[in-house]
Amino acid sequence: MRKILVIGSNSFSGGGFVDLLLDDPENHVIGCSRSPEKKRLFLAYKWRSSPNFDFFQIDLNKDLPELISILDSFKPEYIVNFAAQSEVHPSWENPGQWFQTNAVALAELANALKGRHYLKRYVHISTPEVYGSCEGVVTETAPLNPSTPYAASKAAGDLLLFTLVKNFDFPLILIRATNVYGARQQLFKIIPRSIIYLKSGRTIQLHGGGVAVKSYIHIRDVSRGEMLAMLGGQPGEIYHLSPVGGDVIKDIVKRICELMDKDFAKSTTTIDERLGQDSAYVIDSTKAYKELGWSPKINLADGLKSTISWVETEWEQIQKEPLEYLHKA
Repeated sequence: MRKILVIGSNSFSGGGFVDLLLDDPENHVIGCSRSPEKKRLFLAYKWRSSPNFDFFQIDLNKDLPELISILDSFKPEYIVNFAAQSEVHPSWENPGQWFQTNAVALAELANALKGRHYLKRYVHISTPEVYGSCEGVVTETAPLNPSTPYAASKAAGDLLLFTLVKNFDFPLILIRATNVYGARQQLFKIIPRSIIYLKSGRTIQLHGGGVAVKSYIHIRDVSRGEMLAMLGGQPGEIYHLSPVGGDVIKDIVKRICELMDKDFAKSTTTIDERLGQDSAYVIDSTKAYKELGWSPKINLADGLKSTISWVETEWEQIQKEPLEYLHKA
């Protein structure tokens, strides 16, 4: 069987990736995250019963020896790391915590992994935010120009990993995907939050009027790209995963309003822009198209409809959940 370890399996993207992996009975998967395993509401794979998945609660900042012990016992051919402090706004208040997780703990993990010869590929999930504002044709060779502590911490981690590639032939594959969305996403994110606010009669706040441009891509499409990169990507390479072009945030919210038969003007209000908000995230994914044979399959309209359907189906449970980001140090 193919042995895969997923770090950060509790995250939206990590859980979606585990769910895709478990479609193949030849995959034996271990997931680990610093928090207890989430409920079925947020983890698609928990709706299935698979003997090929095990979960361990591991905090990279505190439990690295325990993780290495699990690794040396399991001997995964592939490690895919989604773990990160990933929210932008609170990174201004606690930048040291973001650097601790996204750079320092990562450095210690990667240093331990570089001598593990059972490892064929280490896939690291980065972010286009390391480029700053992304407009025009932004390829994998674009210079790093982060605008927030979050982006700077991710850029620092990325640069550290490439020193291991240069000096130790570390089998790194780096992924930078644009704005992931879909069912089971964190409820404070703009798409699920907009759906929930419309359904509950609350007003949607648009930072800066919602004029920033984002490239929204469905979780399943991103997971497919990550799997293709894991299996067929070239070590030492960066791959972008993004649709062609982008959408203004307020236009996304308008589409949600139309799908839910709500008036956009009456349902939204403008508030101040977030500090460090980049004007656009539009990156070029030609390399993934050509080298991995990847392309997005789920269009935005269908993705929004399926996310609305998830909220409708799980409404009773969703009403019991917090709708704001809760920081955990």
